[in-house]
Amino acid sequence: MLKVEKVYKTFNPGTINEKRALNGIDLILNEGDFVTVIGGNGAGKSTILNMIAGVYPVDQGKILIDDIDVTNLPEHKRAKYLGRVFQDPMTGTAADMNIEENLAIAARRGRKRFLGWGITGKEREVYQEQLKALELGLETRMSSKVGLLSGGQRQALTLLMASLEKPKLLLLDEHTAALDPKTAKKVLDLTEEIVNKDHLTTLMITHNMKDAIRLGNRLIMMHEGQIIYDVSGEEKKGLKVPDLLAKFEEASGGEFSNDRMMLS
Repeated sequence: MLKVEKVYKTFNPGTINEKRALNGIDLILNEGDFVTVIGGNGAGKSTILNMIAGVYPVDQGKILIDDIDVTNLPEHKRAKYLGRVFQDPMTGTAADMNIEENLAIAARRGRKRFLGWGITGKEREVYQEQLKALELGLETRMSSKVGLLSGGQRQALTLLMASLEKPKLLLLDEHTAALDPKTAKKVLDLTEEIVNKDHLTTLMITHNMKDAIRLGNRLIMMHEGQIIYDVSGEEKKGLKVPDLLAKFEEASGGEFSNDRMMLS
């Protein structure tokens, strides 16, 4: 479903601020894979998601989604293949529009637009059922402005919007990092439920090693723009946080020093 071949990315080349973010990275996700991504600051985690989404052009290499070469496609043309949830709950929804209008925009992503009634009664019923499944009471507030929702409610809504049209690939960029622990757990539980129910191919960045081990069928660790550890199946299920730290030190030749991940 996703193939990243020998992708390189350097920011501010030729300047004092030059930074090699991706160093010939190779990555393949099969259909239905749920892959968690961990790594220290500057490892290239968010950069790889942004490259897949088309936020930045590649310096070298190729990106394919479901055998479609999207390497040179702009961000808006890749949107029909992707669902994405960002770290900031305020990103991904239109605050001045109501809940059902946000869902309608998500449902029409990648389609041609025509003049006609904005939201049909049938669509409204579908949105209501999907919101009800979130168990946040949003199905009774469909006319409420999204800007009035809490961070957790907005992130749950963004997750629903991102998965509404069953994207070929769901990208989750530390989507619970800005939430309190209780709300983060609720959103993670919803994530697991939605991904499993719709068999969505998913790439999820997390700063929480325990979540990375618990969720998904595969875990990859990044360091200095490369994948240094890739584990799946029974081996992944048996991992503990100390095992990950030991693997990092073995592969990178240094100690893991990201306090944020260590304390999670």
